[in-house]
Amino acid sequence: MNQRTLLITLTGPDRPGVTSRLFAVLAGFPVTVADVEQVVIRGRLTLGVLVAYAGERPTGTGGTLGALWTAVERIAEDLGMDVELSTSTAAKEHRKRGRLHVSVLGAPLLPAAIAGIAGRIAAAGANIDRIERLANYPVTCVELAVSGADPDALRADLAAEAAAQQVDVAVQRSGLQRRAKRLVVMDVDSTLIQGEVIELLAAHAGCLGEVEKVTAAAMRGELDFAESLRERVALLAGLPEEIFDRVRAEVVLTPGARTMVRTLKRLDYRFAIVSGGFTQITDALVSELGIDYSAANTLEVSGGKLTGRVVGEIVDRPGKARALERFAAEAGIPITQTVAIGDGANDLDMIAAAGLGIAFNAKPVVRQAADTAVTAPYLDSILYLLGIPRAEVEAADAEDGLTHDLHHTRLGPPPAARP
Repeated sequence: MNQRTLLITLTGPDRPGVTSRLFAVLAGFPVTVADVEQVVIRGRLTLGVLVAYAGERPTGTGGTLGALWTAVERIAEDLGMDVELSTSTAAKEHRKRGRLHVSVLGAPLLPAAIAGIAGRIAAAGANIDRIERLANYPVTCVELAVSGADPDALRADLAAEAAAQQVDVAVQRSGLQRRAKRLVVMDVDSTLIQGEVIELLAAHAGCLGEVEKVTAAAMRGELDFAESLRERVALLAGLPEEIFDRVRAEVVLTPGARTMVRTLKRLDYRFAIVSGGFTQITDALVSELGIDYSAANTLEVSGGKLTGRVVGEIVDRPGKARALERFAAEAGIPITQTVAIGDGANDLDMIAAAGLGIAFNAKPVVRQAADTAVTAPYLDSILYLLGIPRAEVEAADAEDGLTHDLHHTRLGPPPAARP
């Protein structure tokens, strides 16, 4: 006998008991559950149930197929809901190639952006199997489950559309590896924190303008980072060692930094920072945020004053990639399960080496090289790229008695409420 399916779709106001009442009716017929999906948007429920049965007319205690239809329609009428029913011959479901997660972030997220992204997916011959909202503030993020696409080709197509629509789009393969423990390695200056520490120091030394110019050129990749660092550090000679305390008090974390780090730590991720800045500042970040690994440069101090030199090997572009590899080995995590986040040219090697490279408010050369780019000024937006919904983050924070404050981001003893 032929295997057939019946798709039942209920839509209407959400209320307790809808699912149980529908399945109680179906229990009276010789059908099996093939698929179920349910979603609630603004108090309106859509429940889809696909049941399979043998032959043209299932019979049993509930009667014929017509009786099943009548029973379902009666339930829908009683609940004040609309119902649609359709039958077809069941075909074996074939898993398509290229199962992907496509994350779309916008602030705001406009219909034209979704239209453009969906149009590119369709043009690639792929299908959107499911759409789920992961966050509605401070950015809106929706995640699309896509099948039938080549990931590299689709990533290129969607990157172009994202630029046109002024949204952020990430394309990642689905599967168990997305749920596995990961190592996140992050740049510090202008990424984990706002601004550049060396410029804070330069402001106290009276050479801010000169240092800003060199820093900007180095981040664009126009200067060798190590040489540019030595040049800038030389201008700091003579500053008193106490300047580090003053600069630490001036450091401002990027909004969402605390939320991102503590959420990933809850999920047993390992977290690392790797910086072309200085241990005299990054050590405070390690202590306050509970960071697992760190690498940075150290400013030489002699007689209570900065000498204008760096101690030891400079953490430059290749050094950042080596640090990522070293941290991954220490954590026992394969490179494919690492995430690198940065904004400047000296982050390019570690972004290329990581399993997922993210450009965060980055220079054009970095955005072009990374797997995805985030332009929203909130670090916790990166959680959505990892498939972590905002609601689950807030629920975990609520259990710990924490609330969110996107504006209280000073480095220092953390109060009960921090982002």
